[in-house]
Amino acid sequence: MSMTNNKTPQLWGSFAPKIKDIPNRLTTDRISMQVYDALYFENFNPNNEFEKWATVEVEDFNEIPAEMETFALSGGEYAVFDYKGLSTDNSIFQYIFATWLPKSEYRLDNRPHFEILGERYQNNNPNSEEEIWIPIKEK
Repeated sequence: MSMTNNKTPQLWGSFAPKIKDIPNRLTTDRISMQVYDALYFENFNPNNEFEKWATVEVEDFNEIPAEMETFALSGGEYAVFDYKGLSTDNSIFQYIFATWLPKSEYRLDNRPHFEILGERYQNNNPNSEEEIWIPIKEK
């Protein structure tokens, strides 16, 4: 998908009802993950496509329902931002990429980005809370 062709509601709409079928979940958290190519942010264009995953964390891949795919997240350092507000409000990402990151001692790393949608997450609610995880490495 792309920022201009956002299919997030359809993705979660098809995945959420099947979460109960995943027997080896570690938490009740849901994870929204984005995988961007190496030049995605250098040549940012809202029409550029990226890979989006609706996921949950599991103990192992031994009991994954047949219609689902697995993704092993590699290690690395992340900047974690606690966010409260509407998930459609992109101002937090504008702050992270245009203000925080350039002023920090870090640069963006080419690994998945994700948001942890825990117990306090409420879709389309201004009181919703989530964690935003941005992959970083030292400049």
